[in-house]
Amino acid sequence: MAIIAPDLGIDLGTSNTLVYVRKKGILINEPTLLVVQSGGKRVTRAIGRDASVLVGRTPAGDVVVRPMQDGRIRDYDMAETLLKYFIRKAIGASHIVKPRAVITIPCRVSKVDRRVITEAAVAAGIRRNGVELIEKPFASAYGSDLRVFSPEGTLVVDSGGGTTEIALITHGGYVATRSLATGGISMDMAIVEYLRHDYNMVIGDRKAEDIKIDWGAALPYKEERKIVVSGRDLITGLPQTAEITSTKVYEALQAPCRQILQGIRSVLDKAPPELAADVLRKGVFLMGGASQLHGLDHFLAAELGLPVTVAKEPMLCAAMGVGRLVDEPSNLPFVARLSATQDESE
Repeated sequence: MAIIAPDLGIDLGTSNTLVYVRKKGILINEPTLLVVQSGGKRVTRAIGRDASVLVGRTPAGDVVVRPMQDGRIRDYDMAETLLKYFIRKAIGASHIVKPRAVITIPCRVSKVDRRVITEAAVAAGIRRNGVELIEKPFASAYGSDLRVFSPEGTLVVDSGGGTTEIALITHGGYVATRSLATGGISMDMAIVEYLRHDYNMVIGDRKAEDIKIDWGAALPYKEERKIVVSGRDLITGLPQTAEITSTKVYEALQAPCRQILQGIRSVLDKAPPELAADVLRKGVFLMGGASQLHGLDHFLAAELGLPVTVAKEPMLCAAMGVGRLVDEPSNLPFVARLSATQDESE
């Protein structure tokens, strides 16, 4: 039995949670989901990947719970249960000294939200004085080996499941940040609403995500494709199918894509001339699961007139960033001070 638990890096996202164990790498990469029995005392039926299989297929009395919303804890008890499960799955439970953890958070979260995340982590088994909270765009940039501690400006866009985090970073700190409640889940909901409005048909979250992954695009396809979608008729309540085109899916996704575009522009508007020149030369760095939407990089590049680079493994960037801070903690005190300063300036 190990006496001291290894330190952890946790990317606690709205859609997925990743756990990096010191010197071992990412050992957990599962959906931030639980299936619980509703009622007076909620009994957990499944967590993570096991819960994902049951989405849209739960029996009566069971509900799917997303404890995170827009990068913040919405359901404290379920967030604690999920964290405890993932931590034990990653490192076990038989340690005398509890682990420390570096956890990602959105930009510009309130002190209350920070305290809630910290308390949930402590309740889940993290050492009370061992929780450090790091903004997600910084973690993603650090995990992508970008020069975040250099005097040059670096514009990072981390588009995840619940939020899109945009930050202009220089000297290891922030010049401007923006946090948008727009991400992969917003894109799924845009597809759901399109089918509801145009076809009077309801589809599930999983079906909407599958359509987004297979046919979604930020730019129209050169050749239009037809898709057969199955769902439930809003009027009759009976199963039905509808044939839609890839162009209609593209049109449904324009609103969230343009929200991301406007967020980037608002951050660029605050950039000093010298850092703006750095961004003009280096471009925009795109990370996070939603950055994999087909054509999003080309859409942003065309609208901004800047080069846009997508990370090699966009979904893993933030987890690799907190993992680097766990493996090589010499920069952690400096980064943590910057994070605290950002909080105080709000």
